[in-house]
Amino acid sequence: MIYVGIDVAKDKHDCYITNSEGEALFSAFTIRNNKYGFNELYENIMSVASSTEDVRVGLEATGHYSYNLLSYLVKKNFKTYVINPLHTSFYRKSLSLRRTKTDSIDAQTIASMMMSDVDLKSYSDTLIRTDELKSLTRYRYDLVRERAKLRTSVSRLITILFPELEELVSCVHTASVYALLIKYPCADMIAMTHLTKLTNLLTDASHGHYGRNKAIAIREAARNSIGTNMPAKSMELRHTLQLILKMNEGIEEIEKEIQKIMDEINSPILTIPGINYGMGAMIIAEIGDFRRFESPDKILAYAGLSPSTYQSGKIDSPYAHMEKRGSRYLRYALFNATKYVCKWDPDFAAYLCHKLEVGKHYNVAISHAAKKLVRVMYHLAISGEEYEGKGQKQERDRSMDLIEENME
Repeated sequence: MIYVGIDVAKDKHDCYITNSEGEALFSAFTIRNNKYGFNELYENIMSVASSTEDVRVGLEATGHYSYNLLSYLVKKNFKTYVINPLHTSFYRKSLSLRRTKTDSIDAQTIASMMMSDVDLKSYSDTLIRTDELKSLTRYRYDLVRERAKLRTSVSRLITILFPELEELVSCVHTASVYALLIKYPCADMIAMTHLTKLTNLLTDASHGHYGRNKAIAIREAARNSIGTNMPAKSMELRHTLQLILKMNEGIEEIEKEIQKIMDEINSPILTIPGINYGMGAMIIAEIGDFRRFESPDKILAYAGLSPSTYQSGKIDSPYAHMEKRGSRYLRYALFNATKYVCKWDPDFAAYLCHKLEVGKHYNVAISHAAKKLVRVMYHLAISGEEYEGKGQKQERDRSMDLIEENME
């Protein structure tokens, strides 16, 4: 068996190749982070290996710096392993008391880890798709948060330029209101607009929901508005609205791609009532392969949902606060998914009500339900079974009984 350790950097990668006996087949060498460097690595490996099946390649998880090399190695059919840099650091320190660290030593350490009995799982095309899903879900999460900030700015600017508008529409964040304010971003401009032009704009933007009567009401309110005519604020409002519309298009495009990947993955956790493509995708993207966690408790710890413990001397705190470490994206997705699951699934709804009845705060009760949800998802992901709550099982049993009675 051939073992390859690679220390990844931005512009170059240090490599070390050894065999099962620990003999160095190549002196530590450096390749450039380009196609020629990747091909050089491939040629060096294959010069000492009979086939790719006899090769194990390990590299540290260094974010985006390792993506291109990782993709190249997987396409070449190498069994490739991504190692946590903390594990590499602890393993290197366990080999020697001397505080030595260089890129070539790190590459050799990674190769040694590949030879040891460390439990590692190889990277695959499925994990590459999961990484793509993680990029998309995190990007969508950040865009949605940024859009929320821009919407707050819109509400602030409307209060300055045309405060009466909020009383005339159900919500200012609609296509019709945005179209109106992009064209006429202050009360004075709306007040001077011809009624026919204003009516046509509102009718087209609202798909017929708003008509002449609404146009008359808005123009009359604009003529008596206390809003301040500030060209700078009007320009800011128009630009902010255009940014929001552009972000809406981007979010919609991202969601379509997320749904496409989720259809390929076809995870059984989507059979749980209340978990849609958005929250399900974020959960799967952050967890990855459920099998890499020994138990649901490990996932809870990874999400920062496990309770903290404080004890010092005679002090033993009875209040266990949530750790809130690990993936904040996973913690956010689990919390929000749990709220919807408790709304749509009778079993989870009853569980939440029980926690509230015994005096738990709502957020604490949701955290308990989230732990229950993680245990359910872990079972579904490992077994491949679809979700079936007690209510669904009872309904199925009743249906089967009716069928048997009819057959008799």
